[in-house]
Amino acid sequence: MPVSLEKLEQRAPALVSLYKTAGVSLQKHGLHGQRAAVYLVVDYSGSMKDYYKDGSVQALADRVLGLSANLDDDGTVPVVFFSTDVDAVTDIALENHHGRIDEIVSGLGHMGKTSYHLAMDAVIDHYLDSGSTDPALVVFQTDGGPINKPAAERYLCKAAKLPLFWQFIGFGNKRSSQFDFLRKLDELAVPAKRPVDNAGFFHAGLDPRQVPDAELYDRMVAEFPQWLAAARAQGIVR
Repeated sequence: MPVSLEKLEQRAPALVSLYKTAGVSLQKHGLHGQRAAVYLVVDYSGSMKDYYKDGSVQALADRVLGLSANLDDDGTVPVVFFSTDVDAVTDIALENHHGRIDEIVSGLGHMGKTSYHLAMDAVIDHYLDSGSTDPALVVFQTDGGPINKPAAERYLCKAAKLPLFWQFIGFGNKRSSQFDFLRKLDELAVPAKRPVDNAGFFHAGLDPRQVPDAELYDRMVAEFPQWLAAARAQGIVR
């Protein structure tokens, strides 16, 4: 069961409109009543500094929490911060979402380079350790390509056997060649490279806060239903 509106009003009144907007998107994509764990992975590389400063990362976290409350009942989203290495594996809950990103980041060290596969590994470990059998939607935010592309591709293909769908979101210039690799990941061959198409990618532009909530949610969940159907057919999702 999702978090009820009544519970949400008590625990995180500021997220009520996001919760409702996310619910509309889920209904529209045939996902009403679907249970799923939701993860958030955020880029903590040096070039992300301004997105932390201007509140873009916090805004994304709030939106992901609003989505998660429709799909999961615990009111908590596991969050992985990554740069050259994994900087933190923690969580954001309905009760403590306000200013939570700044609070976590204040305890982190140097902002490094961009290494996707270690963050993916952290999500895979967390999911397996959780003992969950529900499918998971992993919202993976970045502002550029990884330093080790073969490893990122290998991990995505390896993870295709698990009930995890990776929704990549690019912050930054749409025309940047930085995102060519993510487009490639989005289109990796099935079944030659992976049993199912387990990833999607979209741009949120230079100022992600300007993307309307409804549009962001539509894009966040657009490919999830096709993946669910394919993963069920393959026995990946029970």
